[in-house]
Amino acid sequence: MKIQEIARLAGVSPSTVSRVFSHHPNISDEIREKVLAVARKYAYHPRLSSRQRNVVIITPYSSVYPVQCCVEMILMALTRELPRRGFRLEVLPQDNLERLDSIQFCAAAAIGAEPGDFASWSERFPVPLIIIDREAKKLSTEVYLVRSNEAQGMELAIDHLCRSGCRKIGCIIHGRPGTGNADIRYESIRQSLKKHDLPCDSTLIQFGNDEEYLELTGKLLRRNVDALFCPGGSGGILCAYAMSMFGRKIPEDISLIASEQTFFSRYGTPPQTTITPDYPALAGAVADVIEARIEGRKAPARTILPYLLIQRESVRLP
Repeated sequence: MKIQEIARLAGVSPSTVSRVFSHHPNISDEIREKVLAVARKYAYHPRLSSRQRNVVIITPYSSVYPVQCCVEMILMALTRELPRRGFRLEVLPQDNLERLDSIQFCAAAAIGAEPGDFASWSERFPVPLIIIDREAKKLSTEVYLVRSNEAQGMELAIDHLCRSGCRKIGCIIHGRPGTGNADIRYESIRQSLKKHDLPCDSTLIQFGNDEEYLELTGKLLRRNVDALFCPGGSGGILCAYAMSMFGRKIPEDISLIASEQTFFSRYGTPPQTTITPDYPALAGAVADVIEARIEGRKAPARTILPYLLIQRESVRLP
Protein backbone atom coordinates (compact mmCIF):
# COMPACT_ATOMS: atom_id res chain seq x y z
CA MET A 1 0.00 0.00 0.00
CA LYS A 2 1.26 3.45 -0.93
CA ILE A 3 0.86 6.72 0.92
CA GLN A 4 -1.63 7.91 -1.75
CA GLU A 5 -3.96 5.03 -0.90
CA ILE A 6 -3.75 5.82 2.81
CA ALA A 7 -4.63 9.43 1.97
CA ARG A 8 -7.66 8.39 -0.13
CA LEU A 9 -9.03 6.08 2.57
CA ALA A 10 -8.51 8.70 5.28
CA GLY A 11 -10.03 11.46 3.14
CA VAL A 12 -6.95 13.68 3.32
CA SER A 13 -4.14 14.69 0.97
CA PRO A 14 -0.89 12.68 0.62
CA SER A 15 1.01 15.63 2.05
CA THR A 16 -1.15 15.49 5.18
CA VAL A 17 -0.38 11.78 5.60
CA SER A 18 3.31 12.60 5.23
CA ARG A 19 3.03 15.29 7.90
CA VAL A 20 1.29 12.87 10.27
CA PHE A 21 4.13 10.36 9.98
CA SER A 22 6.78 13.06 10.37
CA HIS A 23 5.14 14.52 13.52
CA HIS A 24 4.35 17.89 11.98
CA PRO A 25 3.06 20.14 14.80
CA ASN A 26 0.22 21.68 12.74
CA ILE A 27 -1.79 18.48 12.36
CA SER A 28 -4.90 18.24 14.53
CA ASP A 29 -5.41 15.26 16.84
CA GLU A 30 -8.56 14.32 14.90
CA ILE A 31 -6.76 14.16 11.54
CA ARG A 32 -3.76 12.41 13.05
CA GLU A 33 -5.92 9.68 14.58
CA LYS A 34 -7.90 9.25 11.35
CA VAL A 35 -4.71 8.65 9.35
CA LEU A 36 -3.20 6.36 11.97
CA ALA A 37 -6.43 4.34 12.22
CA VAL A 38 -6.28 3.61 8.48
CA ALA A 39 -2.59 2.75 8.73
CA ARG A 40 -3.24 0.31 11.58
CA LYS A 41 -6.19 -1.29 9.79
CA TYR A 42 -4.09 -2.05 6.70
CA ALA A 43 -0.86 -2.76 8.61
CA TYR A 44 0.85 0.12 6.84
CA HIS A 45 4.19 1.33 8.15
CA PRO A 46 6.33 4.01 6.52
CA ARG A 47 9.79 2.91 5.48
CA LEU A 48 12.67 3.55 7.85
CA SER A 49 14.48 6.69 6.86
CA SER A 50 17.91 7.94 7.87
CA ARG A 51 16.16 11.25 8.56
CA GLN A 52 13.87 9.65 11.14
CA ARG A 53 15.82 9.89 14.40
CA ASN A 54 13.20 9.40 17.12
CA VAL A 55 13.97 6.58 19.58
CA VAL A 56 11.55 5.45 22.28
CA ILE A 57 13.08 4.35 25.59
CA ILE A 58 10.70 1.96 27.36
CA THR A 59 11.16 1.83 31.13
CA PRO A 60 9.48 -0.42 33.69
CA TYR A 61 8.48 2.52 35.88
CA SER A 62 5.86 5.23 35.54
CA SER A 63 8.30 7.80 36.88
CA VAL A 64 12.06 8.19 36.92
CA TYR A 65 13.59 8.04 40.38
CA PRO A 66 17.06 9.23 41.45
CA VAL A 67 19.73 7.38 39.56
CA GLN A 68 20.54 4.46 41.86
CA CYS A 69 19.51 1.09 40.42
CA CYS A 70 20.52 -0.63 37.20
CA VAL A 71 17.49 0.61 35.26
CA GLU A 72 18.25 4.25 35.92
CA MET A 73 21.97 3.86 35.27
CA ILE A 74 21.21 2.33 31.87
CA LEU A 75 18.78 5.18 31.21
CA MET A 76 21.47 7.72 32.10
CA ALA A 77 23.93 6.08 29.69
CA LEU A 78 21.35 6.03 26.87
CA THR A 79 20.47 9.70 27.37
CA ARG A 80 24.14 10.51 26.95
CA GLU A 81 25.00 8.26 24.01
CA LEU A 82 21.96 8.43 21.72
CA PRO A 83 21.67 12.25 21.51
CA ARG A 84 25.42 12.33 20.86
CA ARG A 85 24.69 10.29 17.72
CA GLY A 86 21.88 12.59 16.65
CA PHE A 87 18.85 10.71 18.00
CA ARG A 88 15.89 12.32 19.75
CA LEU A 89 14.51 10.45 22.77
CA GLU A 90 11.10 9.86 24.27
CA VAL A 91 10.91 8.00 27.58
CA LEU A 92 7.80 5.86 27.81
CA PRO A 93 6.81 3.70 30.81
CA GLN A 94 5.78 0.18 29.88
CA ASP A 95 2.26 0.71 31.18
CA ASN A 96 1.70 3.35 28.48
CA LEU A 97 2.73 1.39 25.37
CA GLU A 98 -0.51 2.20 23.55
CA ARG A 99 1.12 5.53 22.75
CA LEU A 100 3.41 3.69 20.32
CA ASP A 101 0.49 3.47 17.89
CA SER A 102 0.23 7.25 17.66
CA ILE A 103 3.88 8.26 17.31
CA GLN A 104 6.53 7.77 14.69
CA PHE A 105 9.91 6.36 15.70
CA CYS A 106 12.86 4.59 14.11
CA ALA A 107 13.64 2.24 17.02
CA ALA A 108 12.80 1.40 20.61
CA ALA A 109 14.95 0.26 23.52
CA ALA A 110 13.32 -1.52 26.47
CA ILE A 111 15.23 -1.58 29.77
CA GLY A 112 14.80 -4.69 31.89
CA ALA A 113 11.68 -5.82 30.02
CA GLU A 114 10.71 -9.45 29.63
CA PRO A 115 11.12 -10.52 25.96
CA GLY A 116 7.82 -12.41 26.14
CA ASP A 117 6.00 -9.10 26.56
CA PHE A 118 7.06 -8.17 23.02
CA ALA A 119 6.44 -11.46 21.19
CA SER A 120 4.29 -9.72 18.55
CA TRP A 121 6.56 -6.69 18.10
CA SER A 122 7.45 -7.35 14.45
CA GLU A 123 3.75 -7.71 13.57
CA ARG A 124 3.00 -4.23 14.92
CA PHE A 125 6.13 -2.23 14.08
CA PRO A 126 8.70 -2.48 11.28
CA VAL A 127 11.47 -0.99 13.40
CA PRO A 128 14.07 -2.59 15.68
CA LEU A 129 13.42 -3.18 19.36
CA ILE A 130 16.49 -3.61 21.55
CA ILE A 131 15.84 -5.30 24.89
CA ILE A 132 18.51 -4.42 27.44
CA ASP A 133 19.62 -6.58 30.37
CA ARG A 134 17.59 -9.70 29.53
CA GLU A 135 18.06 -13.05 27.76
CA ALA A 136 15.62 -15.05 25.62
CA LYS A 137 15.92 -18.35 23.78
CA LYS A 138 13.84 -17.28 20.81
CA LEU A 139 13.59 -13.80 19.32
CA SER A 140 11.05 -12.26 16.97
CA THR A 141 12.16 -10.51 13.81
CA GLU A 142 13.62 -7.07 14.55
CA VAL A 143 14.03 -7.85 18.25
CA TYR A 144 17.62 -7.67 19.52
CA LEU A 145 19.27 -8.28 22.89
CA VAL A 146 22.02 -6.19 24.47
CA ARG A 147 23.05 -7.44 27.88
CA SER A 148 25.87 -8.00 30.30
CA ASN A 149 27.49 -11.41 30.67
CA GLU A 150 25.85 -12.65 33.86
CA ALA A 151 27.93 -15.83 34.08
CA GLN A 152 31.17 -13.85 33.72
CA GLY A 153 29.99 -11.24 36.26
CA MET A 154 29.16 -13.85 38.90
CA GLU A 155 32.50 -15.58 38.34
CA LEU A 156 34.29 -12.23 38.58
CA ALA A 157 32.92 -11.64 42.09
CA ILE A 158 33.37 -15.19 43.38
CA ASP A 159 36.92 -15.37 42.03
CA HIS A 160 37.83 -12.07 43.69
CA LEU A 161 36.51 -13.27 47.06
CA CYS A 162 38.29 -16.59 46.67
CA ARG A 163 41.62 -14.91 45.86
CA SER A 164 41.12 -12.74 48.94
CA GLY A 165 41.06 -15.84 51.11
CA CYS A 166 37.30 -16.33 51.56
CA ARG A 167 36.31 -19.96 51.89
CA LYS A 168 32.60 -19.93 52.71
CA ILE A 169 30.66 -17.44 50.62
CA GLY A 170 26.99 -16.69 51.17
CA CYS A 171 24.94 -15.13 48.36
CA ILE A 172 21.67 -13.21 48.25
CA ILE A 173 20.31 -12.77 44.71
CA HIS A 174 17.85 -9.93 44.38
CA GLY A 175 14.48 -11.07 43.02
CA ARG A 176 12.60 -14.32 42.65
CA PRO A 177 13.32 -17.51 40.68
CA GLY A 178 11.88 -17.29 37.18
CA THR A 179 12.09 -13.50 37.00
CA GLY A 180 14.67 -11.21 35.43
CA ASN A 181 18.20 -12.61 35.55
CA ALA A 182 17.74 -14.41 38.86
CA ASP A 183 17.96 -17.98 37.51
CA ILE A 184 21.02 -17.24 35.36
CA ARG A 185 22.76 -15.70 38.38
CA TYR A 186 21.87 -18.63 40.64
CA GLU A 187 23.27 -21.25 38.31
CA SER A 188 26.36 -19.16 37.50
CA ILE A 189 27.13 -18.60 41.20
CA ARG A 190 26.68 -22.29 41.94
CA GLN A 191 29.04 -23.25 39.12
CA SER A 192 31.62 -20.66 40.20
CA LEU A 193 31.61 -21.88 43.79
CA LYS A 194 31.94 -25.46 42.59
CA LYS A 195 34.81 -24.48 40.27
CA HIS A 196 36.72 -23.03 43.23
CA ASP A 197 35.95 -26.09 45.35
CA LEU A 198 33.87 -24.01 47.77
CA PRO A 199 30.59 -25.02 49.47
CA CYS A 200 27.71 -24.48 47.04
CA ASP A 201 24.62 -26.04 48.63
CA SER A 202 21.29 -24.27 48.21
CA THR A 203 21.26 -22.92 51.78
CA LEU A 204 24.19 -20.65 50.89
CA ILE A 205 22.51 -19.15 47.80
CA GLN A 206 19.31 -17.30 48.65
CA PHE A 207 16.76 -15.25 46.70
CA GLY A 208 15.25 -12.19 48.33
CA ASN A 209 13.51 -8.86 47.95
CA ASP A 210 14.50 -5.73 49.85
CA GLU A 211 12.45 -6.43 52.97
CA GLU A 212 14.01 -9.91 53.36
CA TYR A 213 17.71 -8.98 53.40
CA LEU A 214 17.96 -8.59 57.18
CA GLU A 215 16.53 -12.04 57.83
CA LEU A 216 18.54 -13.69 55.05
CA THR A 217 21.78 -12.06 56.18
CA GLY A 218 21.16 -13.43 59.68
CA LYS A 219 20.61 -16.93 58.29
CA LEU A 220 23.87 -16.81 56.32
CA LEU A 221 25.83 -15.46 59.29
CA ARG A 222 24.57 -18.41 61.35
CA ARG A 223 26.10 -20.64 58.65
CA ASN A 224 29.44 -19.00 59.53
CA VAL A 225 30.06 -17.49 56.11
CA ASP A 226 33.16 -15.31 55.79
CA ALA A 227 31.87 -13.31 52.80
CA LEU A 228 28.63 -12.13 51.23
CA PHE A 229 27.95 -11.55 47.54
CA CYS A 230 24.73 -9.65 46.79
CA PRO A 231 24.08 -9.16 43.06
CA GLY A 232 21.19 -6.96 41.99
CA GLY A 233 18.93 -4.38 43.55
CA SER A 234 20.16 -2.47 46.61
CA GLY A 235 21.82 -5.53 48.15
CA GLY A 236 24.99 -3.70 49.13
CA ILE A 237 23.16 -1.05 51.12
CA LEU A 238 20.83 -3.53 52.79
CA CYS A 239 23.50 -6.08 53.69
CA ALA A 240 25.77 -3.39 55.15
CA TYR A 241 22.86 -2.28 57.34
CA ALA A 242 22.03 -5.87 58.31
CA MET A 243 25.60 -6.64 59.34
CA SER A 244 25.71 -3.52 61.50
CA MET A 245 22.55 -4.78 63.21
CA PHE A 246 24.26 -8.14 63.89
CA GLY A 247 27.41 -6.45 65.18
CA ARG A 248 29.62 -7.59 62.30
CA LYS A 249 32.30 -5.37 60.78
CA ILE A 250 33.10 -5.08 57.07
CA PRO A 251 35.64 -6.34 56.03
CA GLU A 252 37.22 -7.41 59.35
CA ASP A 253 34.50 -9.99 60.05
CA ILE A 254 32.78 -10.34 56.69
CA SER A 255 33.89 -9.39 53.17
CA LEU A 256 31.19 -7.94 50.92
CA ILE A 257 30.72 -7.58 47.17
CA ALA A 258 27.53 -6.06 45.76
CA SER A 259 26.22 -4.50 42.55
CA GLU A 260 27.38 -0.95 41.89
CA GLN A 261 25.09 1.82 43.11
CA THR A 262 26.31 5.10 41.65
CA PHE A 263 25.37 7.33 44.58
CA PHE A 264 26.18 4.91 47.40
CA SER A 265 28.84 2.27 46.76
CA ARG A 266 31.87 4.55 46.83
CA TYR A 267 30.53 6.48 49.82
CA GLY A 268 29.68 3.53 52.05
CA THR A 269 31.54 2.80 55.28
CA PRO A 270 33.71 1.22 54.11
CA PRO A 271 33.45 1.95 50.36
CA GLN A 272 32.05 -1.16 48.70
CA THR A 273 33.72 -3.43 46.19
CA THR A 274 31.21 -4.03 43.39
CA ILE A 275 30.59 -5.57 40.02
CA THR A 276 28.97 -3.35 37.42
CA PRO A 277 27.75 -3.56 33.84
CA ASP A 278 29.73 -1.42 31.44
CA TYR A 279 26.91 1.10 31.00
CA PRO A 280 28.58 3.26 28.30
CA ALA A 281 29.36 0.11 26.31
CA LEU A 282 25.74 -1.10 26.64
CA ALA A 283 24.43 2.26 25.38
CA GLY A 284 26.94 2.23 22.53
CA ALA A 285 25.84 -1.27 21.50
CA VAL A 286 22.19 -0.16 21.46
CA ALA A 287 23.09 2.79 19.23
CA ASP A 288 25.11 0.50 16.93
CA VAL A 289 22.09 -1.78 16.38
CA ILE A 290 19.82 1.17 15.60
CA GLU A 291 22.29 2.73 13.15
CA ALA A 292 22.85 -0.61 11.42
CA ARG A 293 19.13 -1.15 10.84
CA ILE A 294 18.53 2.41 9.64
CA GLU A 295 21.34 1.93 7.13
CA GLY A 296 19.95 -1.42 6.02
CA ARG A 297 22.78 -3.45 7.51
CA LYS A 298 22.40 -6.65 9.52
CA ALA A 299 22.80 -6.29 13.27
CA PRO A 300 23.79 -9.07 15.71
CA ALA A 301 20.79 -10.64 17.41
CA ARG A 302 22.70 -10.68 20.69
CA THR A 303 25.41 -8.42 22.04
CA ILE A 304 26.92 -9.65 25.32
CA LEU A 305 29.34 -7.43 27.20
CA PRO A 306 31.56 -8.19 30.20
CA TYR A 307 31.00 -6.97 33.73
CA LEU A 308 33.63 -4.82 35.43
CA LEU A 309 34.99 -5.21 38.96
CA ILE A 310 35.45 -2.05 41.03
CA GLN A 311 37.81 -2.80 43.91
CA ARG A 312 37.32 -0.76 47.07
CA GLU A 313 37.62 -1.58 50.77
CA SER A 314 34.79 -3.99 51.64
CA VAL A 315 36.83 -7.09 50.76
CA ARG A 316 39.66 -7.85 53.15
CA LEU A 317 43.17 -8.22 51.84
CA PRO A 318 44.42 -11.80 51.45
